[in-house]
Amino acid sequence: MKDFISKLLNGVSIAIVCALIPNALLGEILKLIIPYVPALQHLLDATVVVMSMLPILVGILVGMQFKLTPIQTASVGIATMVGSGVVSKTAEGLFTISGIGVVINAGLTAALAVLFVQLIGERLREYSILLIPMLTVTIPGMIGYSILPYVKSGAGLVGEGVAYLTNLQPVVMGALIAVVFGIIILSPISTVGVATVIMLSGIGSGAANLGIVAVGMGLCFASFKANSLGTALAHVLGSPKIQMRNFFMKPTIAFPMLITAAILGALAGILNVQGTPYSAGFGLSGLVGPLNYINLADGGWTASNIAVMLSMFLILPFFLNLFFIYLFKNKLKMIKDDDYKLDFE
Repeated sequence: MKDFISKLLNGVSIAIVCALIPNALLGEILKLIIPYVPALQHLLDATVVVMSMLPILVGILVGMQFKLTPIQTASVGIATMVGSGVVSKTAEGLFTISGIGVVINAGLTAALAVLFVQLIGERLREYSILLIPMLTVTIPGMIGYSILPYVKSGAGLVGEGVAYLTNLQPVVMGALIAVVFGIIILSPISTVGVATVIMLSGIGSGAANLGIVAVGMGLCFASFKANSLGTALAHVLGSPKIQMRNFFMKPTIAFPMLITAAILGALAGILNVQGTPYSAGFGLSGLVGPLNYINLADGGWTASNIAVMLSMFLILPFFLNLFFIYLFKNKLKMIKDDDYKLDFE
């Protein structure tokens, strides 16, 4: 079971990197350039479409983790697409693709589809190409689709919990929300989805961003010796979700980052670091978090606001993470470099 979950989470993590990084790296930059070069709108649209391909990538890459045949892998991919909720039907009967779907349900559907095709094995022989795709969509795919509303409701409970925190004193609220979003970014739950459902804004949104910044930057530093430079940077430029498997296997690897998140979140309440419901789940990715803070801060691009932005989104996360990583690794002996190893081969 441990090996099964490990392979499942590894496949989901790789899919998230492939689907989300193009928009994370190019999205905000393209939005600045498009008014002067309108033709680049097509490239921006393409990165958004790629994000919506996340569910099918989850299925395919999970299938590859289990060394399934090409037919089985493709079948897991299409079943996962069906169960993810990324496709919806309008009142006019048109099918639309939007967002990234419900990642938790995509993972559950992929797991069911893998178990299903492994159960069938080679029993269908020469009829495999005819029957496996159809049966995989019909059984695990539709099971995933049928449990989608319940999984959505479960994820909604997380949003209700975060909404409750917004009623607390600003410093306490900021610390708790930063930690909660630091944990969510390491889970299959969408940080953007939680933030937009409850319309998280103001200091709550700013704290959520800083929680993600703390986790992303900390994991970048902690994983530097165990992975390549590009993989380490993907935690910041892309998504910390690539450490999802390692976090579930050993949650202590995130302790230094979550303590950093709590400190930054508390400071967000003191320094009035704000954000919008649509920026809360991004952190440093595409510079969405810091740019939204500047846009909402009184006076905009003033020297004091720039100083706060650089301190909160770069300098403090850098030094706090280095300190707590050193403490947990060298003094407390609770983590080690290999805990952050990612296998993308």
